[in-house]
Amino acid sequence: MTEPAREKIVVTNDTKFLSVVRDFVANQTQTNNIAPDSANKIILAVDEAVANIIEHAYEEQITGTIEIETEISETRFKISIRDSGKKFRPDSVETPNMTEHVKSGKKKGLGIFLMRQIMDEVRYVFKEGIQNELVLVKYLRTG
Repeated sequence: MTEPAREKIVVTNDTKFLSVVRDFVANQTQTNNIAPDSANKIILAVDEAVANIIEHAYEEQITGTIEIETEISETRFKISIRDSGKKFRPDSVETPNMTEHVKSGKKKGLGIFLMRQIMDEVRYVFKEGIQNELVLVKYLRTG
């Protein structure tokens, strides 16, 4: 078995870098021959995660960085997203009632729900005083 391919970028917590993150993940999916359907889902999940970090992890006046690292093998696409913003508890976010969500006209609040629907694993770790780490894993079909 070959070693997983690893790549990493670091961006500032500014929405203008969302396109850079999407391009980075898209390039990783193409370079590693990920099926287009899976690739689009991975790109969406990472985009939602990074957009949430930009919007919620840092106070408006604080500039911070977000590190996105991919680790790709024949069987899985793993993305680790790290930031040093405020602590977040994704387990405290309940699964939304989609009927009520649509009826109420809400346009936000589905990021974690989407990540959980799209990815096979969604794990979050907070290292006190150091950083948040969100790990997203998509298992790849083989054969």
